[in-house]
Amino acid sequence: MPSDGSITDDGVARLRARIGIPEPHPVTPHYLRPGIDAFRHVATAYGDDNPLWCDPAYGAGTRWAGPIAPPPLVGGDSLIGEDEVAEVAVEHKELLRGDPLRGVHAFYSASAREWWAPLAPDRRVARRNALVGVLDKPSDFAERAIHEWTAQVFREVDGPLLSAQYRLMIRTERTKAKARGKYDSVEIRPYTDDEIASIDDLYDAERRRGAEMLWWEDVAEGDTVGPMVKGPLTVTDMVCWHVGMGMGLYGVKPLRLGYQNRTRIPRFFHRDDLNVPDVMQRVHWDPEFARRSGNPTTFDYGRMRETWLIHLCTDWMGDDAWLWKLDCEFRRFNYVGDTQTMSGTVTRRYQVEGGRPAVDIDLTMTNQRGDVTTPGHATVLLPSREHGPVRLPEPPGAATDLQAALDRISSRFDQS
Repeated sequence: MPSDGSITDDGVARLRARIGIPEPHPVTPHYLRPGIDAFRHVATAYGDDNPLWCDPAYGAGTRWAGPIAPPPLVGGDSLIGEDEVAEVAVEHKELLRGDPLRGVHAFYSASAREWWAPLAPDRRVARRNALVGVLDKPSDFAERAIHEWTAQVFREVDGPLLSAQYRLMIRTERTKAKARGKYDSVEIRPYTDDEIASIDDLYDAERRRGAEMLWWEDVAEGDTVGPMVKGPLTVTDMVCWHVGMGMGLYGVKPLRLGYQNRTRIPRFFHRDDLNVPDVMQRVHWDPEFARRSGNPTTFDYGRMRETWLIHLCTDWMGDDAWLWKLDCEFRRFNYVGDTQTMSGTVTRRYQVEGGRPAVDIDLTMTNQRGDVTTPGHATVLLPSREHGPVRLPEPPGAATDLQAALDRISSRFDQS
């Protein structure tokens, strides 16, 4: 197996041989049986106070007849889902051993989500995880790049399929990437009182549609969504994020549990100024750790911005609609002190999948420097005066189990 960080045809072929093979998730779910408290904590983590997620009295008056989970919870990397496949099958252990592109740089570039059914409180959820796409792409950044798509699919135990999420890791050779230069210089400067007041005015102007019906017939191509503001980003925001979302894919834990984690993944730990080993995830709250990684200061998680775009959509569409699909790209860092303004434009109004009324939305997230940090798209199903309430979408290929859903998802990706 190559260890010099090179992308080889053999390594790509061995990576592709893993497509569709389920394997356990690296960490246990943060919520085993998420109830309305978990729903509320997750929504609060990204700044959403919609009572649909956590108020039983409010939820009982909606078409859902009770609270439902906020969309970011139904998936969310390590938030929910007990592994259907608890360990790699014997015949696949050698195939899944190690990384065929060991030493090749990986960065989290994009995410896509889709939702097929609501999650009610206190339900067990199962998940399956697999590589679903390996695409060989030319790259302006590093000449050759491998787009590595992984998927997680979720279902309620003894219930419907709920959702899927796809994560894109772009693999590039480190030496070639470095030769093209490091991050652009970024200005980090204080805000004036007037600038803070202008941001506060945006917060004051935000409006959640809630129980007010948004009819499909009343939406037109070119309609605007938002704006919604998030920021200026603070370390406090990061702390609140972790309260609801947990500590993520590396299973960060304190004290003795942290020591045990260090023995499991020692390369994830680095020494601080006191020679104390700590997780590299500290780049998100410690400016010195962030500077070691080549950034001017601490920065957010890409998944955080994804949840913000979800919030923009659910506030706009109201409680009777259904957010079916959302994808986004993480093009630039969002640094502590940055302010992100989100907006959208309805680009298509049509019927899909058996006459379901739908709209497509182009989404944009822009920081205070005018940089587009996170563009995206969403598809929302809306109630219709003519066609009636929203009918939930079918899972891919009308799959009825998680492996069938993974297989269908894998077939969407062109492996050439």
